[in-house]
Amino acid sequence: MELDNAVKFLQGKTILITGATGFLAKVFVEKILRLQPNVNKLYLLVRASNNKSATQRLYDEIISTELFKILRNNWGSKFDDLISSRVKAVAGDISFENLGLNDSELREEMLKKIQIIVNVAASTNFGERYDDALGINTFGALNVLNFGKKCDEVKLFLHISTAYVGGEETGIILEKGENLKRRNDINIFEEKRLAEELLSQLQNQCIPDKAITSSMKEFGLERAKMNGWPNTYVFTKAMGEMLLGKFKGDLPLVIIRPTIIASTYKQPFPGWIEGVRTMDVVLVNYGKGKLTCFPGNLNSALDVIPVDMVVNAMVVAMEVHYAQHQYSCETIYHVGTSSKNPLKLSDLRNLVHYYFTKNPWIDTNGQKVEVGKLIVVSTINRFFLYMKIKYVLPLKLR
Repeated sequence: MELDNAVKFLQGKTILITGATGFLAKVFVEKILRLQPNVNKLYLLVRASNNKSATQRLYDEIISTELFKILRNNWGSKFDDLISSRVKAVAGDISFENLGLNDSELREEMLKKIQIIVNVAASTNFGERYDDALGINTFGALNVLNFGKKCDEVKLFLHISTAYVGGEETGIILEKGENLKRRNDINIFEEKRLAEELLSQLQNQCIPDKAITSSMKEFGLERAKMNGWPNTYVFTKAMGEMLLGKFKGDLPLVIIRPTIIASTYKQPFPGWIEGVRTMDVVLVNYGKGKLTCFPGNLNSALDVIPVDMVVNAMVVAMEVHYAQHQYSCETIYHVGTSSKNPLKLSDLRNLVHYYFTKNPWIDTNGQKVEVGKLIVVSTINRFFLYMKIKYVLPLKLR
């Protein structure tokens, strides 16, 4: 991807980035600093009790990670100066009005200087509590937008969504948001009221916190499925997009919808990932010998996209759409691989078998775990039959 224009564009820019301690945001921050160290300022919104704690999280959870090793090596003894002069950690929370910014002096500084807002903050838990998911993915996005509209110099709002906001519709879905606009009958504020009402009822009944959490998770899944989405995550992200589209005013809005985000492909170096994410759960459990069967179609494309490619798309989108006030535009980009270079389930099965055969998992006893090829069953009935033969019948015969 050509980034030469973006290098010049980023010089002197002031950018607010939410969800700064998350996987995608870290790669985005590193990319900007490596691409254009003469960016004016990156304000990183971090959940913390105060700015001192936010700064501590900045260094502990972002700057000190292996992700920044290339940048650190390139700058040597001047690395800390680069960070202190270009990056500012800000204690806040998108669940609150004005992003929960208690430092009034810093808030006014940000309102005067911010030119671009990049909203990466999200709860990506598929079965999150409904009230929490609404607070972050839906109304949190609106809070960030409302803050952005107060900024004197803001020229662009970049929002990170997901390719799966379309729900469970089939066939070709245009990349222009029509699939969401057709569902204008959803009363998003009523969804919030229902969640708050249920939470109040549960609390008034003195139900234990664990049971309340379970009930709120179940309610989220119920509301999502009733409205045509498979889980709470994509449902609340879809509603967040709806609110942004409705209330953006004349602020240029760009929505990036990545598919399944995986480790870095090339930059800053290949293979960086943090934690066990999305499809990694399946791969790790296969390597440990715990997963031997998986329901699916071997010809299905698994739309996986390296995180650095998503970040490249974000940077170029900023440069292209900055200051397009005259269009009052809303632009949506899907960032995936299935249409150009699809990874099929059969390919993944072969790759992971080869990898864990050459690099076996070592268990807690120091023994190598041998794995066979993952068994893929194409129907749910075959899956249940496999489970019955493999696990249920042996238990009955004991």
